[in-house]
Amino acid sequence: MNLLTKALTKLFGGSKYDKDIRELEPLVVQVNAEFSKLSALSHDALRAKTAEFRSRIADHVREQDQKMETIRIKMDSEPDMNPDQKEELYQALDSLAAEKTEKGEEILNKILPEAFAVVKETARRFKENPVLPVQATELDRRLSVNRDFVEIEGEQALYKSTWTAGGSSVTWDMVHYDVQLIGGMVLHNGKIAEMATGEGKTLVATLPAYLNGLFGQGVHIVTVNNYLAKRDAEWMGPIMHFLGLTVDCIDNYQPNSPERKTAYACDITYGTNNEFGFDYLRDNMVRHPEEMVQRKHHYAMVDEVDSVLVDDARTPLIISGPVSKHRDQEFEAYKPRIQRLVEAQRKAVQGFLTEAKRLIDAGDTEKGGIALLRAHRGLPKHKALIKYLSESGVKQVLQKTENTFMQDNSRKMPEIDQELYFVIDEKSNSVEMVEKGIDLITAAGEDPEFFVLPDVGAIMADIDQGSGDDTTRLEAKDKLLQDFSIKSERLHAVQQLLKAYTLFELDTEYVVMDGKVKIVDEQTGRIMEGRRYSDGLHQAIEAKENVKVQDATQTFATVTLQNFFRMYHKLCGMTGTAETEAGELWEIYKLDVTVIPTNKPITREDRDDLVYRTVREKY
Repeated sequence: MNLLTKALTKLFGGSKYDKDIRELEPLVVQVNAEFSKLSALSHDALRAKTAEFRSRIADHVREQDQKMETIRIKMDSEPDMNPDQKEELYQALDSLAAEKTEKGEEILNKILPEAFAVVKETARRFKENPVLPVQATELDRRLSVNRDFVEIEGEQALYKSTWTAGGSSVTWDMVHYDVQLIGGMVLHNGKIAEMATGEGKTLVATLPAYLNGLFGQGVHIVTVNNYLAKRDAEWMGPIMHFLGLTVDCIDNYQPNSPERKTAYACDITYGTNNEFGFDYLRDNMVRHPEEMVQRKHHYAMVDEVDSVLVDDARTPLIISGPVSKHRDQEFEAYKPRIQRLVEAQRKAVQGFLTEAKRLIDAGDTEKGGIALLRAHRGLPKHKALIKYLSESGVKQVLQKTENTFMQDNSRKMPEIDQELYFVIDEKSNSVEMVEKGIDLITAAGEDPEFFVLPDVGAIMADIDQGSGDDTTRLEAKDKLLQDFSIKSERLHAVQQLLKAYTLFELDTEYVVMDGKVKIVDEQTGRIMEGRRYSDGLHQAIEAKENVKVQDATQTFATVTLQNFFRMYHKLCGMTGTAETEAGELWEIYKLDVTVIPTNKPITREDRDDLVYRTVREKY
């Protein structure tokens, strides 16, 4: 932080994060005041607080519940109701549900100090008592069947402070610090809590999870891998179970199973981001509503939120299925033509690059820029081109020329493209053949329109205006549409092969292992087992690398993580590194970031990185 920033921060009473913390400090005082009152309660009286809270919430939203129930009864009693009237009633239900949600937020904010105090007091009792005996409930009896943290003795349930989580035995030894109470408040308010590693984000989540779980609309706690999802559900679950809330993890069960549907019906549901997303896609493919496993997307807490909502946000989740196999033969059939086309383009690009170097070195940046732009639009990943663009001033020449030709909606760009065989738009990851390329790959004596789509609209109009009876016209239209379908698939195969040869490089975007093409994650560099490029691209790469072309697939349902998580009524998250992504989190999700201070002052001194130009400088 420079001197000016320090001075401004001091002048205006601290940073934005300092102000956020100061606003929440009175609530922390209230939580601790309520916490001090609870020690006098018996274990059963402490557990009874959950029923008390739920009763207060139900009273607060009773009006909306009654109106919604009246509408449902009306709809059930009139099965032959006019569709327009039924649509109006559905809209009224949606409006009342939204109103109920807003009213629910009001009452949750009121009971927050008491609810947080109850969770903190429960944590204290688990820490200080090896066993907590309470009057057994139906939930306790169900849990005792397959959970090791509770046993039934007569009419009593014995909750132990030691149980198994993540395959290891754990003994509860945590009570919420004040900074963790602040973290819980930030999460409840639908914000991002940045907390340093080791500050107890998993424990923090229990506070807003309990509070929002009381509302009965479901709390989803999202983690980045299934080990963490299962471990956290087992680790934090006994605290919630003791208080009467149900907890489960969807990763314990098979997709579309009754057990997974039951897990979603719990008050608090743990799981991985991908499983939540794929369940949403599967629910959109079922035939009957009762086959769906998810319910309303009410409240989600995302662990490692910057990784899930920023780094992987645009990664599409795709459910695909098999299609007809004739496409496999098309990739093999057109592969020699594409190899010839790419080789011709490579020679042309090398010529443009050589010309660009000569002209730019001679000071003619205008003509040199045109040759350079042709090379870039021809093969942007050409290694010699990338190396030349790294030289001082060359990239500026390219950008200036590109800006000139992109004016007026790229009106002059055909002047550049007419010398190429195909054009690559690296930003949109697309390849488009131009006339010169189509002529090159059309075999001698072949239909010159072999790779050209017919103008269906114009030809249809000509058929309608032409001679002949209705049957003749209908046959002509069918033949036209069939021709269009065949050529569409032919062009699609060619374009995917072009992409495979020009935009996807071996050992960069993918690797070949055990006779299979495997995708490499561009973020982590890890191999993504079981993942395939969609829309025939993976098969095109398999044909390129001379490995067995697997069966083709088609996309049935797809959603990005970004779009999925934006469906939640309330979204929040926690991570150790959110401040650097604060702008993007606000722009995309309208999520504010609050940096939570550590429980104890940090003695480590963080300094700026030192960057050396050479090894000699370093030593």
